[in-house]
Amino acid sequence: MSLFEMPTLMAGVTETGGFGAAVKARSNIFDMTQAAEEAVLRPDECGAFPHDMRAALAARIAAQSGDRVLAEHHAKAAGAMAPLSDPTQDGTASHPVLIAFVDKAANATKDIAAEDITRLQSAGVGDADIVRLCELVAFVAYQLRVVAGLRLMQGGKT
Repeated sequence: MSLFEMPTLMAGVTETGGFGAAVKARSNIFDMTQAAEEAVLRPDECGAFPHDMRAALAARIAAQSGDRVLAEHHAKAAGAMAPLSDPTQDGTASHPVLIAFVDKAANATKDIAAEDITRLQSAGVGDADIVRLCELVAFVAYQLRVVAGLRLMQGGKT
């Protein structure tokens, strides 16, 4: 998928017409966004979170935000981790502390406290991996806002 396509495709923007041309003129923003997506979702060094788990968590965050298109986009790469994409699943069987943290960080960021970090550490999640989780949550929040903004700019719904 080309750089123009990822966020603009999720927002329903086409390259034809005035709006598409304006977006294309700002392609450097989309280049940087694509680079950030690669770094966060498909990094060379995954730590404790392989690519499929990252995709599942990204899909989960998008689904919780009500963006079905972006959720489906990320879910395609979730593979065996796809059940974590479903916000109705709490990860109890395999990742309860991780899912609780991601859900809270994505939906109640201001409520994250030292105890949340301590729970992750007690569950065996290292500090570098906690940072990786936070980067993932922050990136998907950014991506959701870019897509919503593009939809609004062309008169659509978020």
